[in-house]
Amino acid sequence: MANIITRRGFLAGTAGIGAGLSLGVNGALAQAQGPLGVGFIYVGPVGDHGWSFTHDVGRKHLEQTLGAKVKTTFVENVAEGPDAERVIRQLATSGNGLIFTTSFGFMNPTERVARQFPNLKFEHATGYKSAPNLATYNARFYEGRAVIGTIAGHVSKSGIAGYVGSVPIPEVVMGINAFTLAARKVNPNFTTRVVWVNSWYDPGKEADAAKALLDQRADVLSQHTDSPAPLQQAEARGAFGFGQANDMKAFAPKAQLTAIVDDWADYYVSRAQAALDGSWKTHSVWYGMKEGMVKIAPYGPGVTDAARAAAEQVKADIISGKSHPFMGPIKDNKGVERVPAGKTLTDEELNKMDWYVEGVQA
Repeated sequence: MANIITRRGFLAGTAGIGAGLSLGVNGALAQAQGPLGVGFIYVGPVGDHGWSFTHDVGRKHLEQTLGAKVKTTFVENVAEGPDAERVIRQLATSGNGLIFTTSFGFMNPTERVARQFPNLKFEHATGYKSAPNLATYNARFYEGRAVIGTIAGHVSKSGIAGYVGSVPIPEVVMGINAFTLAARKVNPNFTTRVVWVNSWYDPGKEADAAKALLDQRADVLSQHTDSPAPLQQAEARGAFGFGQANDMKAFAPKAQLTAIVDDWADYYVSRAQAALDGSWKTHSVWYGMKEGMVKIAPYGPGVTDAARAAAEQVKADIISGKSHPFMGPIKDNKGVERVPAGKTLTDEELNKMDWYVEGVQA
């Protein structure tokens, strides 16, 4: 059974947080006397049908799999900033022994709270800071971008894709680049035009960005934002698009070519089980299609036979290790060679990516 707590209700309870601090530090004792409390904090609503939705699907799977061994709580719509730290601290003082914080901007608040509660376990998605009681986990979304970029290269008639960007951090830039590199392997003249909305979830801004891109002759839309609004605009205009984090076909049955699906379910079960049996240890993992954390949704009616075959080949080659989306030669959008032939960007280099590949207009 889950506790569903609003951000407002959670923050109202922080007035007496100092008195409860020692309870959180000794949370391990409380956990030994009952089910493991597992807390989740989401940057958007669970009804976004994208990022936060898929994390909540994972939480529900955790409950279904481990049953009475766990009791979960989630807080949705938490802004990245001071609110996040207060909510994470409140989760720590509310009987949770394991806490998952699921957005990049929660990284520093999670690190600070983890230092205050050394006997509790914290896990942060998409970040890079860790500690003995703070683990990090991420999905190789860029692998999925290579698959959908391949499809875009085959399907687009204008050779122009529109990309609705959230915030320009390396993870998002990486996805734009992987998408464009894959499309240009099919059509060397392919270009990707990016509009930034500076938000993970804002359907109004996402829709406006999609309209602007469609007005610029983009006939395929991709996105790193969490609502189905861009896809809905593609559907209304007779264009194509891709679902983000979740299969969004219900919102655009004709427009959706496929979707990159984030699957956190098995990871959440394995980490909660480790906390229960005492084997939990900090780590930093980055899983992709090979491990099943990144999946490709069924293809829509707009995917041609040639696009389907090419996409399946790209997917198989990434899973087998035969190819990598960032295998050289690669030039940036100013014509400078960034990756020579025969070389592949390392994980460290990918996580610092702050440049665009050839063909990106941003």
